[in-house]
Order: sequence, then structure tokens, then C-alpha cells
Amino acid sequence: MLGGKLTERLLERGHLRGENIDAIDLVDLVEAPHESDLCAAHVADLSGPGEAEALIALGPDVVFHLAAVVSAEAEADFDRGMAVNLDATRHLFEAIRHSPAAPRVVYASSIAVFGAPFPDPIPDDFHPTPLTSYGTQKLIGEALLADYSRRGFFDGIGIRLPTVSVRPGAPNAAASSFFSGIIREPLDGVEALLPVSREVRHPHASPRAAVGFLIHAAEMDTVLLQGRPNLTMPGVSVTVGEQIEALERVASPEVAGLIVESPDPVVAKIVAGWPSRFDAARATALGFKADDSYDDIIRAYIEDDLR
Repeated sequence: MLGGKLTERLLERGHLRGENIDAIDLVDLVEAPHESDLCAAHVADLSGPGEAEALIALGPDVVFHLAAVVSAEAEADFDRGMAVNLDATRHLFEAIRHSPAAPRVVYASSIAVFGAPFPDPIPDDFHPTPLTSYGTQKLIGEALLADYSRRGFFDGIGIRLPTVSVRPGAPNAAASSFFSGIIREPLDGVEALLPVSREVRHPHASPRAAVGFLIHAAEMDTVLLQGRPNLTMPGVSVTVGEQIEALERVASPEVAGLIVESPDPVVAKIVAGWPSRFDAARATALGFKADDSYDDIIRAYIEDDLR
């Protein structure tokens, strides 16, 4: 989803880092849809031997690394999570290290690198201690990114994304999927199950804002990171109850009435170990911009994705 929206934004802009975009290579386990002569789709598994090397041989100036097995799936299938989230990331970084180029690498990390207990809000210097396999795998990726950047193998920046909502399309295997589902499904006239308490607080970014983070990360001066290339992105921190109140304001109480409480102890346990609010002062000072409110996040979904 995010890769598709990033591609659309890049095609609309036509330039990146002061240069015209003359090619975009899309890489996924299935053929990525595209409608531009600038785009080429590659079906590849980065955890497989030689796959990353073949792709880096194309000579990219910027690499956006978004591929991942998401949280609940990584928790349920440890081997697959390690293969995709850790092994594939290292293979990609190694392929770049042994190539003649040193591209900008934008690594999509996650706030799952943090684990409870937390201060409120969580400052930029708070220690990452993940409580899930997904968060652990992402944190190792951050450490590799920092070391490969320090060694000059590439110019890297890692951005810890809040939960991206409202996500269009079908639910995915992320434990956070319900955050989008309780907005998306009611707007489609369909009941949505709420597996956690309405008191659960969590930070969010719209797909619009997340794509903005990625592009800004590709273009900013990484010297300003001062050797600390992994940043927590700003987001809109709201409770589930406040999400539902925003849906009532933007749509109607009748739409919000399609949310059905259905407690799921497994999901609730995962979410209980996640952060609820950040003071993302570093990222904000470096020009990363969050949405203004959760109402605006819902409106962005309606404008961009609601069919």
C-alpha cells in the first residue's frame, strides 16, 4: 500500500533530490501494478540468494526499503519474520556495500522498537526495548543501518513510522490492522470488530503523511542527523474512543455505530506493549510534518481512497 502511494507521489513530482526521475524499479513478491513507462516491476524475494545483488546492479540513486512481515504475522511465524525482516534487510545492505554506488537508503522502521513501560510522552532519547519479534527485527535493522552508514557503505536514514491509518483495501495481518478497520469498514457500510478497549491510546499517521516522511527522508541533509540516523516520526496520538468520535464528526453517529466491540486477548496483549505518545522533537525540528488531527486523517482517506 505505502509503496504504491509513494510511487504515485514520485510520478506526480517528477523529481527527487534535485534531479528528474528517469526510472522507478518496484520490487515485491508479486508483480507490482504500475501505469507509467518510468516504472519497471520486479518479482523478487530479497531473502533469497543473489536477488538483492541483481536489483542493486540496476544502479539506484535512492532505495526505499519498505518490505516487511508485519507485527502479528512475525509473532505467529518467527522463521518467516526473521527471514524477511532481518535476513532480507542484511542481504540488501550487503548488496549495496559491494556495489560501486553509495545510494541514499530510506529504511521504514517502526515504533514497535519501543516496549513498555514508557514515560508519557516518550522522548527522543528513550531506550528501545521491543516486546515483539517484529520490533526486535526492526531494531536490528536500525543498528545495521547506522553501522553501514557510519562506514560509508551508503547514506542511510531510518524512520520509525507510527501506525499508518486509514489504510485502504483489505485488512492485513498486522496487530494494528483494526485501527484502520474501525474507520474503513463503517465508511463502506460494513460492521467492524474492535478487539481492544476504547481507552487504548496510539499514534497515527495518514498514508499522505507517511509518504511525506519518506520523501523528506530521501531529500534531507543527513549530516544534520549527527551520526544518529534513526528517527521517531511525529504522529497524531488519540485513543480508540477519540478515533470513533472523529468518525462521528466527519461521517455520522450512524456510521460509527457499525463498530462492534469484540475483545481479542492476543491482539490486546500485543498492543498493550506499544507506545502511546511521542515527543518527536528531533524529527519535527528536521522538517518532518505530521497530520493536524485524526479528523484530517479520516478526511484524507475519504478524498484519496474511499470508493
